Amino acid sequence: MDSGCHEGDAPPPTAPDLERTRFALADLAHARAESAVVEARMVQVLDELGLTALATSIPGLSAVGAAAILAETGDPTRFSSARALVKHAGLCPRDNASGTYQGKTGISGRGRPQLRLAAWRAVGAALRNNPVLAARYAHLTGRAENKLTKAQARVAVAGSLLRQLHAVLTTGTPWDHAIASGGLDVRAKGAAAAA
Repeated sequence: MDSGCHEGDAPPPTAPDLERTRFALADLAHARAESAVVEARMVQVLDELGLTALATSIPGLSAVGAAAILAETGDPTRFSSARALVKHAGLCPRDNASGTYQGKTGISGRGRPQLRLAAWRAVGAALRNNPVLAARYAHLTGRAENKLTKAQARVAVAGSLLRQLHAVLTTGTPWDHAIASGGLDVRAKGAAAAA
């Protein structure tokens, strides 16, 4: 007679198991609802600051992603340069050398870990939707010399995304493919516009 259980099969769930599962699912539903409320408030604040259209002009950067980054950076104009913002995130390179020893270069890890996390999370969608960042990632992971791992390339792209966001918000200019890809000198564009 076959009991329905075969060797290697899990035993049927007991009442306490089902109750724990029900509680876990209720907790998950509650967390998702709370997350939706927080995300809606984040987007509302971004709208009130008049930054939603500018920030989301960067392909692949959602209003929630931009709000999460700005929640950690504060006013981006307080940074003297985009490089200073990347440094604030702790995404700048740190040399690991002493005397004749030359170790692997990593990121500094100084700065705000939550900002690094927000930028890292924003990179996922940006790689799928931002042609400039996707090309940078492909170059970094596919070049013959000094090829980066996928994680290292994502860190570099996160820094690029922060630099793009800084440029867009501090200049008040929507994202432009030509500028972001380096195909157009911003100073030359400004000089041409002034003439």
